[in-house]
Amino acid sequence: MEPRISMITLGVNDLATAIRFYEQGLGLPRRPMPDEAPVAFFELNGTWLGLFGHDALAADAGVAPSDQGFRGVAMAHNVESPQQVDQLLAQAQEAGAQLIKPGQSTDWGGYAGYFADPDGHLWEVACNPHFWVGPR
Repeated sequence: MEPRISMITLGVNDLATAIRFYEQGLGLPRRPMPDEAPVAFFELNGTWLGLFGHDALAADAGVAPSDQGFRGVAMAHNVESPQQVDQLLAQAQEAGAQLIKPGQSTDWGGYAGYFADPDGHLWEVACNPHFWVGPR
C-alpha cells in the first residue's frame, strides 16, 4: 500500500501575518514557494487525525461549546516536557496568539494549555508522558 499523506489547511484572514506566526510563533519550517503564491505550506513530521467529542473538546479547552469562536476543531502541538509546553505557549503569545488556557496538569496525567492563533484557530500544546506522536 502506498503511504498516505494528510494535510490540514486553515483559512486565514491575513496570509503574511499567519506565515509570520507559524514561522516565528511555532517555529515550523516553511516550504519554499514562489513569492506570488497565495498559499504557504509548512512541513510537519507526521499528521494524526484525532476525534474528540465536540462538547468534551470545548470543555478541555475551557471554552463554551456554543461559543461562536469554538469551531469544533483543535490542532495539537506535542512537546516532550511541561517546561516546553509553557515555553511554546509564551512564544506563541509573543508572536500574536491569545492565551486561552495556561499550561496545567491534566486529568489524564499530562500537562497542557491552549492558545488561539491570530485567526482564532485553537491549538493545544501538550506533554503526554503516556503517548508520543512524534518520530523516534
